[in-house]
Amino acid sequence: MLVPAIDNYLEVRRALGFKLEGTEWLLRSFAEFATTRGDRYIVSETAIAWAEQAASVHQRNRRLKTIITLARFLHAEDEQHDIPPNGILCPRPQRPVPYIFTEEELRCLIREACRLGPAGSLRPLTYSTLFGLLAVTGLRISEALALRLENITDDGLVIRKTKFHKSRLVPLHASSAVALGRYLQRRQCVVSDDDHLFVSLRRTRLCYATVRRLFQRLCSAAGLPHQPYGRRLRLHDLRHSAAVRMLVACPHERERVTSHMLALSTYLGHGSLRGTFWYLHSTPDLMRDIASAGEAWMAGGAL
Repeated sequence: MLVPAIDNYLEVRRALGFKLEGTEWLLRSFAEFATTRGDRYIVSETAIAWAEQAASVHQRNRRLKTIITLARFLHAEDEQHDIPPNGILCPRPQRPVPYIFTEEELRCLIREACRLGPAGSLRPLTYSTLFGLLAVTGLRISEALALRLENITDDGLVIRKTKFHKSRLVPLHASSAVALGRYLQRRQCVVSDDDHLFVSLRRTRLCYATVRRLFQRLCSAAGLPHQPYGRRLRLHDLRHSAAVRMLVACPHERERVTSHMLALSTYLGHGSLRGTFWYLHSTPDLMRDIASAGEAWMAGGAL
């Protein structure tokens, strides 16, 4: 009973554009577990017991949320399916406080990347260009690593369907285009069957885990805080830093703020403005501007 229902669920969601590769594995695992317990429908107790088998709080919460989404879909047609309670295996997740890089810190990071070996290889230029691109465009690291040579155009970077299944064009500043062009000249001399923009010494696409480890190593070498806010610096902090700088540059007139936020949301590839508003509280400058606008409104002025 559960297996056909899951098959139907996956078929419908994929028709809407969702990939669900990891989700399918979880659902198949749950179906097997529930079947051994004799369940023909989703039972909350079974869903919780299955979710609790995961090793970490994060994984347990993810498992239960996956079943809740499935249960809501199935319950709409058959009320015999329970909808498990949400949030009982994990407190409401808190977003990590972003670290905002200063311009000098970014220069130090790029400088350390340029010192990488082996001598004469493409590796130092690859990483200095990659980290520089993340810092000035606010690309997600997954988007940058997925870039192919054909995605580099005179108009900017063509970002194919990534998060939220959206594609977009990311224009580049003239200085960024020059830096990327310099890397492209060297990259096109590398003979490889892989057409990804950023490649390893093995001439294959860069691995995220490798890039993350190297980034943290270079941050330490550059003298950057090792564990600000009790955690390691993240590649995603480069995206936060770029977004905050773009917000700081926003004009103050109300009608221009609206258009600026809409443009920034599109540029960053957010699914909604809600994702963009998260960056508003990331720096003292932005908080000061928000507080000033709030005080002016309370005094009878216009926002």
